[in-house]
Amino acid sequence: MNIGIDFFRDLAVTETAMDVYGYIESGFDCIVRYCILALEMVGVFVLMGSVLRAIIAIFRKKENLRLQLAEGIALSLEFKIGGELLRTVIAREWKELWVVGIIILFRAALTLLIQWEIRIERRNDAERQAKNEKLGELEKNTEESH
Repeated sequence: MNIGIDFFRDLAVTETAMDVYGYIESGFDCIVRYCILALEMVGVFVLMGSVLRAIIAIFRKKENLRLQLAEGIALSLEFKIGGELLRTVIAREWKELWVVGIIILFRAALTLLIQWEIRIERRNDAERQAKNEKLGELEKNTEESH
């Protein structure tokens, strides 16, 4: 008889432990979802801010417009990738993990492409600046000789 009572008592403890585990898991899931949402929102705000700055720069005819826009897009993609990485923590099925993995790969490829474009744009800006400095020196030397 005593064995049956112990079994039911252990079962009750196990159910209570499972309830506690369920509450913790539910709370963790909620926290991770809010963190994903926060990262996604930051990514959207960074992108919107970069686009607005680019639009203003167009009207003010500022240099380095493409570079600034590309840097903003790259930064926003980094936040979006962070959100997707967090999404892998709460993924329940392999299909969901595959979808998230493909999204991460796609965004990472875009980030690499944009970083490559940023490198090229920086090099072009440096070349333009060096050319302008040489032209300035030539004009200065020409004025001094006359």
